[in-house]
Amino acid sequence: MAAQWPEIERAEQEKRRELVLQAADDRLRAGGGQLPAALFSLSLLNHLEVSGCAELRDLPGELGRLCHLQSLILCRNQLRSLPRELELLRGLRVLDVSGNELEELPAELGLLPDLCAINVSWNRLRELPPGLEKCTKMAAINVSRNRLSGLPPGLLNPRLSLLSSIQAADNEIRELRGDVGLLPALKSLDLSNNQLTEIPQELADCPKLKEINFKGNNLKDKRLEKMVNGCQTKSILEYLRAGGRGGGKGKPKAEGAAKEEKKKKPRKQKKEMGEEEEDEEQDGLNKMMLRILHISENPAAITVRVSASVKDVRPYIVCCVVRGMNLRPGNALKRFLTAQTKLHDDLCEKRTLATIATHDLQRVKGPLLYDARPPKEFMIVPLNRKEIDAKELVRQLQFEAEEQRKQKKRQNVSGLHKYLHILDGKENYPCLVDAENTVISFPPITNSDKTKIIKSTRDLLLEVTSPCGLQTCKDVMDALITKMAELHKFTIENKEEEAASDPEPDGGDTRQPPAAAPNLEAGGGCDLVLEQVRVTDADGNLKVLYPSKTDLTLSSSSFTVVR
Repeated sequence: MAAQWPEIERAEQEKRRELVLQAADDRLRAGGGQLPAALFSLSLLNHLEVSGCAELRDLPGELGRLCHLQSLILCRNQLRSLPRELELLRGLRVLDVSGNELEELPAELGLLPDLCAINVSWNRLRELPPGLEKCTKMAAINVSRNRLSGLPPGLLNPRLSLLSSIQAADNEIRELRGDVGLLPALKSLDLSNNQLTEIPQELADCPKLKEINFKGNNLKDKRLEKMVNGCQTKSILEYLRAGGRGGGKGKPKAEGAAKEEKKKKPRKQKKEMGEEEEDEEQDGLNKMMLRILHISENPAAITVRVSASVKDVRPYIVCCVVRGMNLRPGNALKRFLTAQTKLHDDLCEKRTLATIATHDLQRVKGPLLYDARPPKEFMIVPLNRKEIDAKELVRQLQFEAEEQRKQKKRQNVSGLHKYLHILDGKENYPCLVDAENTVISFPPITNSDKTKIIKSTRDLLLEVTSPCGLQTCKDVMDALITKMAELHKFTIENKEEEAASDPEPDGGDTRQPPAAAPNLEAGGGCDLVLEQVRVTDADGNLKVLYPSKTDLTLSSSSFTVVR
């Protein structure tokens, strides 16, 4: 007998407009891998989410019966195809099928007139369907982590006058067409970690472009590549606009820039090969160093023990210590927190794939325990709130979310409230507990105010948890450390002057900063030192050690990893 789906029965009885089904593998298995037919009779639904189901491999054509759907979230399943009946969802505005096994998308996507956001990241797509230019309300598209060799011409069509964000990192894209300059609303473009050799000069024609990322490409123009690795969006656009060597098929160089290039040529020809090699060697010396300190070198290292109770809740955790971060100058702390938020929204798929927590190491008392407990049985001091038990915190946040919906007269909510659904159906909640039995983290909701990062923080404990896998945690941790290294190098190079009267963001912590990380081989206090953190099971058996030899295999013009 097929398992019961009480959420569907309640949605039908209460005539609900929203339905979220998560981690329902047991029930799917009992139903032969198929969603119950009753789901497709809920014609009033305008939001449907079915996520985190490894047993869900396909969807029936009956999906087209949900004719009022505006938002369809099908992330982190094992879907191998989408039904052509998607074209019947004429009011669909948001489609998220990230984290599946899709090798192609139905051409019928181009027949959805109201589609404004699509996320197909973390799949196996080699191409996108034709006709996307017909979706004239498209504002954002995420195709990262696929196998695309190029962006289709339809996606770079001026008819897409609202398209403001294209995320296409970690593909196999070899060329960006000059047509990209025809997108009038483009604000953010991410083509990092592809196979580009040139950037078209037409990119500078995008009037609203504010954020671009071409890191991880082997650009022919090494001056441009240096700008790319330094996150200098404004400089890149100015360079392209002035006729820089961004692409061989772009506009002719500006007359002044051409003359300047001509003046430089004789000087370049006179340069001996030995001098060029010397410059490259100097560039290597100028790189910041990420030094990995192994547990054998640091017997007092932080350790984390994982209890068996997290298995059915949020089973995976990876941790690391970073020493020597400088968050005092100017807005360095704000930039760090903003970068963390962006990782949560993008790579972590709004905390559904993984959740990051960062702690002031000086306030952490190890060893740590990663546990799952009944929500009424553990207390936490959430960021900027008073101490409360987890059950009451969730209740308060749910109440606040309802108030937000009433005031704004829409379903979307902001802040911590948008992550509450991740806990739906959980009897126990995950938590990271210190040696004094104090909860310092309650993923995916909040950190403890006790260990929060402030301007004087120099040594950090990084924590990434996930319901999906250890490799997911490691990928996110790699990205977080990369971002921290880039921000740290930027802070050092710009030497932003900190005003003596600059108040602390948390209300004025006046402690002196802890001593900097030891100067290991080089760095003089400017380099970052990473310390391994060992995660074990309840019996002390090693589950994961990060960073290991296979982690942080990064290539960057900003830093080098020393093991």
